[in-house]
Amino acid sequence: MATGQALDAEVIVIGAGVSGIYELHRLRESGFDVRLVEGGTNVGGTWYWNRYPGARFDSESYSYGYFFSQEILDEWNWQEHFAGQAETESYLNFVTDKLDLRRDMRFNFRVKSIVLDESDDTWTITAEDGTALRSRFVVSATGVLSVPYWPSIPGRERYQGEAHHTGLWPKSGVDFAGKKVAVIGSGASAVQLIPEVAKQAGELVVFQRTPNWNSPLNNGTITDEEQAEIKATYDEIYRSCMNSFAGFVHSASPKRTFDDSKEERWALYEKLYHQKGFAKLISNYRDMMTNREANAEFSEFIAEKIRSRVNDPAVAEKLIPKDHGFGMRRPPMETGYYEAFNQPNVTLVDLRETPLVTITEAGIETTAGEQAFDIIVWATGFDGFTGALTRMDVIGEGGRVLREQWAPGVVSYLGAMVPGFPNFFLAGGPHLIAGNFPRAIEIMVDYITGLLEYAREHGHTVLAPDEEACARWTEEVHAVADIALMAENSWFRGANIPGKANEYLPYAGSLTKFRQRMAAMPEQGYPGIVFGTPALV
Repeated sequence: MATGQALDAEVIVIGAGVSGIYELHRLRESGFDVRLVEGGTNVGGTWYWNRYPGARFDSESYSYGYFFSQEILDEWNWQEHFAGQAETESYLNFVTDKLDLRRDMRFNFRVKSIVLDESDDTWTITAEDGTALRSRFVVSATGVLSVPYWPSIPGRERYQGEAHHTGLWPKSGVDFAGKKVAVIGSGASAVQLIPEVAKQAGELVVFQRTPNWNSPLNNGTITDEEQAEIKATYDEIYRSCMNSFAGFVHSASPKRTFDDSKEERWALYEKLYHQKGFAKLISNYRDMMTNREANAEFSEFIAEKIRSRVNDPAVAEKLIPKDHGFGMRRPPMETGYYEAFNQPNVTLVDLRETPLVTITEAGIETTAGEQAFDIIVWATGFDGFTGALTRMDVIGEGGRVLREQWAPGVVSYLGAMVPGFPNFFLAGGPHLIAGNFPRAIEIMVDYITGLLEYAREHGHTVLAPDEEACARWTEEVHAVADIALMAENSWFRGANIPGKANEYLPYAGSLTKFRQRMAAMPEQGYPGIVFGTPALV
């Protein structure tokens, strides 16, 4: 592309989820000429695509939403402590309309490639239909869970029945009434879906490879009294999130596990078990995720709870993880999951004992034989953190391709930029702080926006991360991950994707410390960033 060709926008944001909506608002408020493109037909991101029955937050609704507008906080009333998909999608549409963001959004724009023009350091974003847009800066807000993973099981394409992936659920819904249904997978999506399908299906067979440490969400509707308290304490809720380790409202315990007697420990475990959401993890003893003996004890507590909730002891044992402890993979929060296996219409198939052989025209064949199904649901997760970026052809300096550069492992600067890709930013991808993701995304969006404001103020039009700064940051990501007890088979390590580098993909450090680091960047002149202007040609 010839240097000097007109830009379609100064900045193009890719993705209309939680991060993209906020980035568009921040950049527009800062006076940038900005446009947003989105592959779907509306806003919502994860909450647009994942509309399967039971889909909902595992962070408290009032800690997940935006805090930048008092007017939005005043006008929106969350109906549940952990909002379902429909409520969350409605909220994101409400925010979009309230801020009049649609006029700068373009839907049905599925990005195929993002290519750097090195003559002037601008980018061309091309859609699958051939439409192309050009901008100086690109912000990828494609999220950490936006590319559904379909495992390479023989015969999947020849199945003649109805098949759906939880991450690509039809807007029209799925009728399970009286049907024979198979659910393949037992991750967070399956844990939410299975109790709902069990209420409707004539027969439900769950094909499980690896069980998870699931614990009660303890959701409920928000009463008028609770609503009033939430409204009155939003400032406190926000401070609690932003001054916590992982962005949740729950307070950390100051104690270590074996500071207490066993009776005191198990009394705390029982209390936490009945609290909402991630209290089981966040408000537990401070060494639960660093001391194997401490972790093993809490894991045994949860195992006893599973045994008490599942009638068949053999089924209960199959639902208890044996290869990792509680919290070593992000533990799904459930409502009635274990009780579903007490229903006469629900059967569990352990794929480690009875491996899946092939998908047939009629259903599923394991080593025990073939079963026919009306519907197969693939609850097989996502190519997390990097999938949306590596699926596109992102081509930077010297023709380097992002998916090839990251094949041995991700290298970034603060999770916000990538070496060799100037003027290209990540608002939510690998090396994002693990935890309550919207709070981490807020920090990242504010950093990117501030960096672009700083560059404009100082007359810089080319921004690139320093290679040594990228290496140091990536080493820090790996170092903090090594401290915590992390399961080798977690999707946080890309272990669910064959051939993907085995590395911890988010940042396991403290959100509070990361926020402080990012807040100090403007007065420090944004260290780690090389500023310039396009080379003369």
